[in-house]
Amino acid sequence: MMKKELGLFLLLAVISAITGAINPAFLSFVNLLNMANLIGLFGVFALGEGLVIITGGIDLSLGSMFALLGVVFIDLLTTYQVPWPFALLLVLMGGLALGGIQGFLITRLRMQPFIVTLCGLLIYRGAARYYTSDSTRGFGYGDEASTLSNIASGNVAGIPNTFIFLIILAVILGVLLHRSVYGRWLYAVGKNEEAARYSGIRTNLVIATAYVISGGLAGVSTVLFVFYTNSVSPSSFGNFYELYAIAAAVLGGCSLRGGEGSILGIVLGTALLQVLQNLVNILGIPNSLNFAVMGTVILIGVLADQQLQARRRRKAALAGLARTAPKSKEPTIRQSASAHGAAALPTSAGDQA
Repeated sequence: MMKKELGLFLLLAVISAITGAINPAFLSFVNLLNMANLIGLFGVFALGEGLVIITGGIDLSLGSMFALLGVVFIDLLTTYQVPWPFALLLVLMGGLALGGIQGFLITRLRMQPFIVTLCGLLIYRGAARYYTSDSTRGFGYGDEASTLSNIASGNVAGIPNTFIFLIILAVILGVLLHRSVYGRWLYAVGKNEEAARYSGIRTNLVIATAYVISGGLAGVSTVLFVFYTNSVSPSSFGNFYELYAIAAAVLGGCSLRGGEGSILGIVLGTALLQVLQNLVNILGIPNSLNFAVMGTVILIGVLADQQLQARRRRKAALAGLARTAPKSKEPTIRQSASAHGAAALPTSAGDQA
């Protein structure tokens, strides 16, 4: 796994150096802090998407989930004057609940993750637009939840809090994925769900909890994005953000077949994605082509994954042949030697005479 992360880090360094050579403003302190903020914003929910992809699933509903939870969160603070700790808790619980519903439909009703999350994408976006009568919700000129706003959009020693949140979550999820039994279960389910079930792993529970974690991280990201934009338009808030998460996970080494990926890779994939976006802006490519760039990145990542998989299969096949070849010759030699030896020995007294 470390080879992937090292290669991704070197690619990130090369692209950053090229971008800095094209436009020195890329390496300015202000631009680096702005990128760190964006990496933190997009990296939080990309981690949840990565866990889902490791299980062999996919979550297409993240952007629409942001819209629904975002308008509810602002309404709780502005319209109903709910204290911000309770509003924050309700949004986080809402994200966990939506993730749990999707996990239930996938594991208990045996529905395809693509279909379930695609329906979630449509339902959550439609519910958000109906709830607000397709109007924008914002904080206006009030000072609602100023403490939470300072936490979500502030900084420590110049480093954005969003980036610090990402690092903390990455460490926690890194321990969970790479140093716990649950992490091994995630990989086992992604590699072969049926084999994992026969080995005694509660595969339904493992898959469902991955979607619950993804939903909870979507709730955290909703709060961060709300204070980043200060308003929520239900028709556009979080639009296509699930593509960013999928692209970051694929760039970070997560295989869409499941069973592969790492937390460090997802963080590096998110950083690489933001550097590419910055490069697009520096080169003067129109913003309308951002999604084309995103689709190209995902396509290249999937093609690279296929080539790596084919290369590994070839290496495994050659290694298997190398192990079995000497064993297959040894019995033949022994049999021929024993046959010659038997022919040389007398079988009876008559033969001896």
